[in-house]
Amino acid sequence: MSLVVDRYEMGPVGTNCYVLRAERGAAEAVVVDPGGDSTDLRLDLARSGARCSGIFVTHADADHVAGVADLAEGTGAPIYAPPRDAMPTERASGWLAVRDYTVGTELTGGETLDVAGIAFDVLAVPGHSPDHVAFFTEDCLFSGDLIFANSVGRVDLAGGDWETLIESARMLTERFPSETRVYPGHGPPTTLGAEHERNPYLAELRA
Repeated sequence: MSLVVDRYEMGPVGTNCYVLRAERGAAEAVVVDPGGDSTDLRLDLARSGARCSGIFVTHADADHVAGVADLAEGTGAPIYAPPRDAMPTERASGWLAVRDYTVGTELTGGETLDVAGIAFDVLAVPGHSPDHVAFFTEDCLFSGDLIFANSVGRVDLAGGDWETLIESARMLTERFPSETRVYPGHGPPTTLGAEHERNPYLAELRA
């Protein structure tokens, strides 16, 4: 199997949404963090002959879930996400309209999923937000807003905590190889090794 990852920038802050398929031309796909209008994404899936078999959510910040309800209704795909009550209410709404959605499979970390022919490990990575999870498959980590290229997620919102974020980052760098590809919630992809070596916000991991 050769994982195919397509990236879409969605919403007012260009949140990364990822479409994953087990291989190019596969009939099923997983969508991670649809944070805006999913019209173009659905058209591309239709053109490629793939259907959305699952919607994965890393955390319930508005810019990561604004398109979840529409995508679920338009495709019939089940939603795999942290419990709705795990995120402080003020973070999940307000500055960006979010239609309500129902989580089909609640994720808290430690689960294994097999969706669209792809096996995933679900990892609890709190720090940016209390409900945050990441998804690992085939040497690829979908990190949401925990780690970015040369940066990390903010911790000044309700439920954020710096020490918790650092411990989540430490767990990832200790558990997975340095060449693990990181697909973050914002910005370009990177690797765990590159961030461990050069990310100024992770300096204490190198001490």
